[in-house]
Amino acid sequence: MTTKPTKKPNSKIAVIGAGITGVTTCYALLNRGYEVTVFDRHRYPAMATSFANGGQLSASNAEVWTQMSTVLKGLKWMMRKDAPLLVNPRPDWHKLSWMAEFVGNIPNYESNTIETARLAVAAREHLQTWAAQEQIDFDYEQRGILHIYSSRKEYDHATRVNELLNKGGLDRRAVTESEMKAIEPSLSGEFHGGYFTPSDSTGDIHKYTRGLADACVRQGATFRCDTDVKSVDHTGKSVQVQYANIAPGLSKESKADVELAEFDGVVVCAGVGSRAIASQLGDRVNIYPVKGYSITVPLNDEVSQQAAPWVSILDDEAKIVTSRLGVDRFRIAGTAEFNGDNRDIRDDRIRPLVEWCRRYFPQVDTEHVIAWAGLRPMMPNMMPRIGSGKLSGVFYNTGHGHLGWTLSPITAEMVGEVVSQSLPVDNLQVAGEYLKAG
Repeated sequence: MTTKPTKKPNSKIAVIGAGITGVTTCYALLNRGYEVTVFDRHRYPAMATSFANGGQLSASNAEVWTQMSTVLKGLKWMMRKDAPLLVNPRPDWHKLSWMAEFVGNIPNYESNTIETARLAVAAREHLQTWAAQEQIDFDYEQRGILHIYSSRKEYDHATRVNELLNKGGLDRRAVTESEMKAIEPSLSGEFHGGYFTPSDSTGDIHKYTRGLADACVRQGATFRCDTDVKSVDHTGKSVQVQYANIAPGLSKESKADVELAEFDGVVVCAGVGSRAIASQLGDRVNIYPVKGYSITVPLNDEVSQQAAPWVSILDDEAKIVTSRLGVDRFRIAGTAEFNGDNRDIRDDRIRPLVEWCRRYFPQVDTEHVIAWAGLRPMMPNMMPRIGSGKLSGVFYNTGHGHLGWTLSPITAEMVGEVVSQSLPVDNLQVAGEYLKAG
């Protein structure tokens, strides 16, 4: 006989990770009446992969990478240090197992691309609504995204991809070279053609995540930053999180103190750290860290401000994206590097981003660029891991790859619904407490 789960007032949920997926998950859970504690090893939210990404909210970039052409490019470019896709040839079991699963998911390329586009389109309303409700200023620009193609081969592939994106509910249209220059007059160079998605947008992911985290705190969430999660254990009835404060300046004795907190459930949103946490809970979440780089170009003079684009650009062949962050910042990001848990910023990976800027926006001053690198948490099928684990009260919202910000609002809502089905709160009591609070 099936029994309904008992309703608990103010069920306590731990969220591991304060990047964009962790913070949006926290917000979605708070809206459902949960008491939420977020753990993160950094001093502030959004200090890792959510700090300086490409800034795009790009349903038009929903194409998954699980194609044989990706494998062939990886092999071809293996010894080229400035390659858009770079694979460290040194073998290790994790990388090899991930790549084997990646190849095994090639037959799902079309269906996963369509589903990713559908999720990306559905995410937009939540992101915009939350920003408006919480009055978050994040340099938001709704000017669309322009995909550029120099060769007929790349353009023809984009045409085939467009059919899949259309099936996912996205309106993306072909544009000629003259139309491209009209959409973004600052763009230099010669092109075979392009595709334009008017409904896509850009912004500063760090500002957005910090603003939403502040909103979560106002709603009663607890953020334990500067905190190292030592272990996550399931007791059979609850989830226990062992953690320690790692803030600089603490005495050795204080850093050695490990505290224990008990929760009704846990949502793992730990990016590339999710794999290790999942293994503690009996789940296999085969995330691999795929490094991406960005440069932020300060637009300190009027010439650069006029020469930098306001419309977001996506160069599929070079795997480079751009976003305009207010009047005085221009973000250029991209490349993919399979090199394990390595956050080193390499000059030979940054230089192609600077050269790309000089090629297409030659009047922008690149003397004082700020370089950054982050690790994208990627699943072998290029789809995020959303939903329940094997044990009761264990949930996942992780593995979003190159579309973390784009997908996070809808995946947060999805995992929020899964949690509410498994661990329902007493909404009447929650409403009563809300009224008492004024």
